[in-house]
Amino acid sequence: MSQNSLPGVIVDSGGPATNGLGRSGTPHGPARRFMHSFIFFFSYHLFLNRKSIRTTRAAGFRLRVHPTVFHPRIFLSSEYFAEFIDGLDLRGKNVADVGTGSGVLAFAAARAGAASVLAVDINPNAALCAQENAELNGFGDRVTAVGMDLLADVPPRPTFDVILSSPPKHAGEPKDLADRGWHAGDRHRLISDLFKQARERLKPEGRLYVMMASDSDLDLFSRLIDEAGFRARLAVERSFYIESMLIYELTVI
Repeated sequence: MSQNSLPGVIVDSGGPATNGLGRSGTPHGPARRFMHSFIFFFSYHLFLNRKSIRTTRAAGFRLRVHPTVFHPRIFLSSEYFAEFIDGLDLRGKNVADVGTGSGVLAFAAARAGAASVLAVDINPNAALCAQENAELNGFGDRVTAVGMDLLADVPPRPTFDVILSSPPKHAGEPKDLADRGWHAGDRHRLISDLFKQARERLKPEGRLYVMMASDSDLDLFSRLIDEAGFRARLAVERSFYIESMLIYELTVI
């Protein structure tokens, strides 16, 4: 097992490669689609679209989670990704966290030694939330949160050693700002520029770590990754009740 292995996860699971990601997405059957819809309905109304700020702890951080911001304690993918980041050596690195939400991945990068972390999110509530939480957890001198669409407002030049992203995992048009943490548009169009933008802003030996879901359109993501000039390696697979979370390490070809 690698230094990034987590208990109970599959690392570099192998198997016949169907695309550059080594596997295709697994479409849900009727029962799983119903369960997915139920979980989204429950999550949207109770957590994503709530009207109050909630205080919680996740991945070892104290967090204030603003309305419309992805809740890292309820949706465990952020904590699992943070565990993975804990195993990276980011000492002295310049890092970006794309789609930061409450800031968990950015703070995990700072905890792993990053010299600076740019935490970005298209949701202005999330950017405000992440900056507030950076101060709350003692990372205000190294973590800067700003509102932007992916990395569009960062000049396209080699800036970052590492880019992290846990984008919305599911296709479908978001109904509002709160839903942007869950749905990424038809054929994931709202995040389709992530890989090209990351490639233009990574240093030559840089890494992009991105979390996807087993029921995402992995064939589509494989094509976007290939077109951007990356090589993909499955670093961690973590099973949930109805799907698996997949963390890929992308390196520049």
